[in-house]
Amino acid sequence: MTTEHPALLLPPPPLPAPALPPPLCSSKKKLYQTIAEGKAPIEGDHEEARQLLTKRESSFRKDLRWVLFNKYVPSLIQDGPQCGLVALWMASQLLKSPAELSMERIVNVAVKRGYTAQGEIFSARDMAALAEETCGCRAVQLTGGMNGANIHPIIKHLASGKPILIPYDEDFNHEPCQRRGHRAHWAVASGILLGLQEGCLKKEEFQPDPVLPWLLLPGNSPSYPMEGIQEAFVLAKQGKSLRYQLWALEKLAESNAQLREIDPQRAADGSVYILPPGGVEIGLAGQVVLLHRDGLKE
Repeated sequence: MTTEHPALLLPPPPLPAPALPPPLCSSKKKLYQTIAEGKAPIEGDHEEARQLLTKRESSFRKDLRWVLFNKYVPSLIQDGPQCGLVALWMASQLLKSPAELSMERIVNVAVKRGYTAQGEIFSARDMAALAEETCGCRAVQLTGGMNGANIHPIIKHLASGKPILIPYDEDFNHEPCQRRGHRAHWAVASGILLGLQEGCLKKEEFQPDPVLPWLLLPGNSPSYPMEGIQEAFVLAKQGKSLRYQLWALEKLAESNAQLREIDPQRAADGSVYILPPGGVEIGLAGQVVLLHRDGLKE
């Protein structure tokens, strides 16, 4: 006689978990990288500048003649603390460097020469040396700040279509601020907007912008106005946005001058960073790097 065991009653299988929406971005992505996805920069020497000026038209003095000089640089979003290396790559495109110059080469050379460990560049001197080696250009490390005797060389350099690499403290909207170097960042300046007193321009060398009649654009061989400058704004790009930004030269100079120390939180995060002798103040404060084409004296 066999005894049949009753069938084992198993609990029903659990219901499948509800599908979750896909994440908006990888946990490793920064907000500025996510914002840039799916967007494209606005190309052209003056196209994006016009949009910026149209939005801020009421803030520009009506008693001045406004002249815009700019040469377009392409955009590149940085991956990690590579703001200086990305700014150099963007500048290299304006310098017409060899087509094979890539971010990978710039990073590799910077690491090999001991200029960086994570992608950071805390020395304008190292930046100038890196630019000359990778871009085949001539780099001039300008010291003493962006005011005083250095204003005219900076304006003339930008007005003649050559880029400048500028360290500054970056605010949350990417604009210059003063945080003692705790938010040290690099930008590439490719243009300058000048507000001049009436009568200080050779009008035959400039032409009204087709969209903004109050704005003047240079002709084929313009002079560089150095007299009667009342206001100046720098047109720049940096590695956390595809867009140009327009900054008052005075405000940028103030930010550049007060770079004093590395952010204590960054210094304590366990990563290795390359600092020059004397630290951030000796390496960056009051310094910019002017890039000249082809390594030739101009």
